[in-house]
Amino acid sequence: MPLDPLSEVLSLLKPRSCMSAGFEAGGAWSIRFADLRERIKCYAVISGECWLAVEGVEEPVRLKAGDSLVLPSGRPVRMASDLALPAVDASTVFPPPRDGLVVSYNGGGGFFLVGSRFSVSGNHAGMLLGMLPPIVHIRRDAEQAALRWSIERMMHEFREPQPGGALIGQHLAHMMLVQTLRIHLAEAAEGGAGWFFALADKQLSLAINAIHARPAHAWTLQELGERAGMSRSSFAAKFKQAAGETPMEYLARWRMLLAADRLANSNDATSIIAKASGYESESTFSTAFKRVMGLPPRQYGRGIGAV
Repeated sequence: MPLDPLSEVLSLLKPRSCMSAGFEAGGAWSIRFADLRERIKCYAVISGECWLAVEGVEEPVRLKAGDSLVLPSGRPVRMASDLALPAVDASTVFPPPRDGLVVSYNGGGGFFLVGSRFSVSGNHAGMLLGMLPPIVHIRRDAEQAALRWSIERMMHEFREPQPGGALIGQHLAHMMLVQTLRIHLAEAAEGGAGWFFALADKQLSLAINAIHARPAHAWTLQELGERAGMSRSSFAAKFKQAAGETPMEYLARWRMLLAADRLANSNDATSIIAKASGYESESTFSTAFKRVMGLPPRQYGRGIGAV
């Protein structure tokens, strides 16, 4: 079964080192999580409420029991009963991470969530994470129902540890991550900018799927517009407004991300990767690769981009 664009992006990120844990807090509290670089956090609120503020996102989010959320951008965040309170650093609250650990702060009893942390790898991880929204918040009952089984099963693994529980927890966390992003993709708000919002658009997603299905094809604006059922000019304008880049810029960037993954994780010659990326000339490919990825493919393939 061929991978869809969202699955391909997550596959290139190679989520790993999954760690699942719980957190409960009571009274007045405010905690800042600063060291989230190249990490994806996935949370489910079991009881209580709190505020969440993500750096670079204008409005804070109110989290309530039943809500699920993903923080894919690696930006610093603050969680608090009251955002007016001075924040303490998470490193002073949380011990070294351990799977299944439940941390209690201020005696607990008021707020409880379970969460999973994924480390992502690759020299291009920041570029891939930038394709995802800074915060994904699932709060509607119908949407929460799709996640409930995974959350309840994870809670069961916390309460009643059994052999193999860590592996089950990792698989459940991966399911929660993909389910949450899938739900958000289906309900993505209009007016946002970025690849994720373009993928949520029914017309633009047809063109994006075509690019992902045949990245080496010599796509033209005319062809991609036809895939989207739009005129060339209307397609180009709508894509740029939604994705924040032109279709040709996106095509080039996606090709280079695929090439970077092969350079870092295979022994294929640069000439072979160039052709698979849609370039007959290795020198033309090298120029395009350096422009997008910041360094020549041969240097990337010597280990700088390796996992």
